[in-house]
Amino acid sequence: MGKILRSYFFWTYERGSFHYDVMVTLILIFLFVSPHVINYNDRPVETVALHASEVLVKEAGLDGSSSRFMFEIRADQQGGPQAGQTDGERQAAILRVVEPISGEVTIERYEAVRDASGRVMAYNAWVLR
Repeated sequence: MGKILRSYFFWTYERGSFHYDVMVTLILIFLFVSPHVINYNDRPVETVALHASEVLVKEAGLDGSSSRFMFEIRADQQGGPQAGQTDGERQAAILRVVEPISGEVTIERYEAVRDASGRVMAYNAWVLR
């Protein structure tokens, strides 16, 4: 039994043999089953536009016959939404940035994107077109 385990550990079996197939099967089972059993704590990384002049646009589904998009606008963008603005001023600033890109839109909602220290990095705005 020790010889078999040592051979498995050092992978000494020839390709196509029974023990080789067993090892490959065990590896495949681990690869496909382990994410359902083990929490690897992997999550998608939040993407923020790299430059102040960039705006990220993501499709966010449909609302009846209207298309819904999510625009991510950096907080340090010239003429864009700022942390010190009122709600109305912030919505107007979002519209000033979004409408040249996509035409006339209606803001559905928006929210601030904060970094780990709580500082506002960007604003996500969901708009209907």
